[in-house]
Amino acid sequence: MWDARTQEAPMIAEAGAQRLLLELADADAEIARLDHRRATLAEDAEIADIERELDAARDDLVRSEISGEDLTREYRRIDSEVTGMAAREKKDSALLTAGGLAPKALSELQHELAGLGRRRSVLEDDLLSVMEQQEALEAERGRAAATIEHLEGKLAAVRVRREESITSIETDRGDKQRRRDDIAAEVAPELLAVYDRQRSAGRVGAGLLRARRCGACRMELDRGTIARISAASSDEVIRCEECGAILVRTAESGL
Repeated sequence: MWDARTQEAPMIAEAGAQRLLLELADADAEIARLDHRRATLAEDAEIADIERELDAARDDLVRSEISGEDLTREYRRIDSEVTGMAAREKKDSALLTAGGLAPKALSELQHELAGLGRRRSVLEDDLLSVMEQQEALEAERGRAAATIEHLEGKLAAVRVRREESITSIETDRGDKQRRRDDIAAEVAPELLAVYDRQRSAGRVGAGLLRARRCGACRMELDRGTIARISAASSDEVIRCEECGAILVRTAESGL
């Protein structure tokens, strides 16, 4: 059977040797599935989600700590002002109690004391408000720290599971690769070279011809192609005209 695509005489390989390619293709498919599992571990997605949550929790903690420092500075400022006013009130009260002040000076002193009292009252309210904010902020900081601790523990557990999954996949892949190598060793070098070139192009190397379909690309072959394949000798290597895979014929092919 002349190969119209390459204009070369067809390759010849024993039918049994060709059937080995189906086992080889199965082994390669299993390896590919394991590689896909390794590249798309559920744990990787889980780790990414937890790390995003951790970043957010750490940002919350940093914000609360910065706000806490601002409130501490504000508390100290107000407290210092209140302390200064208390001292001024104490001094003015002593002057008032001592007596001997002129009426105008006495009036000014009384007015100043009243103003200091009002201002100190406002500042003490502000101080109380700052203390309440500090208390709320400390609770927020505690929640953020607890969230970080929980997420870090969760992340560590998922990373352990990830390593276990990787170990399992790599062990399984090693077994499949050894099986693949054993099968490949039994295939004629020329036939294996064709198969490997097909795979290096990112395609399935071989597929079973069954129910008029290529087992590699699932394309249904027309009647003329089926007739030509039926007329070919059993040791002739047939390629799918659609995907280029080696079409392996067995009793299931219905030819």
